Amino acid sequence: METTSRAVAQTPAAEGGQQAPSARRTVDGYLRAPFPWYGLDEAFTGPRWLMQVGMTADGAVEHGSIGHGDEPSVRNEHAAGGDQETKEKFAVVVTVAANPSRRTADGTGLLEATSVSSAAWLAGVGLLSFTWPGQMDHALRDDWLEQQTETAWVLADDLDGSDWSGLSLPVDGVPTAFHYRESEFGWVLAGSTAAGAHVGAYGRGMSAYGLGFAVVKDIAAYA
Repeated sequence: METTSRAVAQTPAAEGGQQAPSARRTVDGYLRAPFPWYGLDEAFTGPRWLMQVGMTADGAVEHGSIGHGDEPSVRNEHAAGGDQETKEKFAVVVTVAANPSRRTADGTGLLEATSVSSAAWLAGVGLLSFTWPGQMDHALRDDWLEQQTETAWVLADDLDGSDWSGLSLPVDGVPTAFHYRESEFGWVLAGSTAAGAHVGAYGRGMSAYGLGFAVVKDIAAYA
């Protein structure tokens, strides 16, 4: 299902604050992508910010994330109380290149094709990277994150299962079918576009039902 290593799909935020500097990327990686980037459409008037891109071993850009709203910190419900949930309202849009199964750059192997499931998994892991359950010790978070990452992988491989529901949202003004699910940590959705890309999204504090997506006209403006 996935062309990139699960370990590099999303970089967890620094504990107790914003993302670690190494997790942030300049616009350069986004400009190298051979596919269009998606973000929320013009109906969203809040802040927009770059996150990170994911690459294959030979340096090809395969996916990346763009944030909207409040830049989230890692959320521990027990430590943060109710204030964190009400303050942080964000949606992150993940764009994944729609690639068929193909050979690696050195010709020695095959890369798996990307799909809507790829976008769903990346979005699910992205949401987890900003969350861990209340009253959990920091030392246990890595184990919890590994278990939840595996769960997100299984869920993404079964988009027609009972854990997902259907949701129609506009993409460049055209109603588009998405797979959607909610959890105690936020929501995740994923679908495909007509422009050669899969789109995933995750968020908290912002309803997914009123969102729309559009191709980013000038990604450099986000830097």
